[in-house]
Amino acid sequence: MLRYIDLRGTPCPVNFIRCRLELEGLDHNQKLKVDLDRGEPEDMVVSGLTKEGHKIEQILVKNNWIRLIITRNEIR
Repeated sequence: MLRYIDLRGTPCPVNFIRCRLELEGLDHNQKLKVDLDRGEPEDMVVSGLTKEGHKIEQILVKNNWIRLIITRNEIR
């Protein structure tokens, strides 16, 4: 099952923290679908989660927001 969170309108760094908390509840290779505002929220979440080893795919781009599919990295 694919988990989903809508973080549009959520300020930085709260959106990054919420993504991390959701990912902590997933097993290795499970996926999280996230809607985010464009700009700083997008940059912060993508760069932060990429540095932590999660795989990020951009599946939908709108004028003001994007949809990401984030695959949980290996449990360390």
